[in-house]
Amino acid sequence: MLTTLPNILTLSRIAVIPLVVAAFYLPQPFAAWTTCGLFALASITDWLDGHLARRWSQFSAFGRFLDPIADKLLVAITLMMLVAFDRLTMPDLLPALIILAREILVSGLREFLADLRVGLPVSRLAKWKTGIQMLAIGGILLGPYGPFGLPYLEIGDVLLWIAALLTLVTGYDYLRASLKYMPDDAARPAASSVSTQSAPASSDAEGTPEAEPAIIVERKTASVAR
Repeated sequence: MLTTLPNILTLSRIAVIPLVVAAFYLPQPFAAWTTCGLFALASITDWLDGHLARRWSQFSAFGRFLDPIADKLLVAITLMMLVAFDRLTMPDLLPALIILAREILVSGLREFLADLRVGLPVSRLAKWKTGIQMLAIGGILLGPYGPFGLPYLEIGDVLLWIAALLTLVTGYDYLRASLKYMPDDAARPAASSVSTQSAPASSDAEGTPEAEPAIIVERKTASVAR
């Protein structure tokens, strides 16, 4: 399971985080180029691991668990380092806080729904948000040291605000989709009527047995795609 290429790419995204942190302490412009290069490589693996997993049918519970965590760790730690090194202006702290708060919210929702065996798949708009977010952070990392004399810092700031707006939209969408699985106190006694059934175990692409969802919510089962 750990030796498949998609999972190795996911693990590499976590392994590169200490290198990104260490690169902040290099003198400029080496710090800007190194942090941006490492962050860009890690961002590419975010797309590549999912693409390869789908193409080669190498889905696994480990990959579904670790992939979103790797993304959140990379983004959160990089944003915190930018703040620590005064690379984010005061107005740009707000979109950064929005992004971090949304990641915590979505993580909590996924953990809650996981107990119900209900999936919270990534939406297309959320994928656009992630792409814009990665470009924004890359531009801010480069700052005034980018090639061709382009205003990378200003471009990154604008993209960060756009990513924050998309973050609010997608965060609301995820919250709204999850509310129907959160009964109020008056409805909780009826929760005992939710039917359960044992299902035969299935195997993932790597031959690891994986139990089918046992709890049926509204007579439907939900699956999580890597």
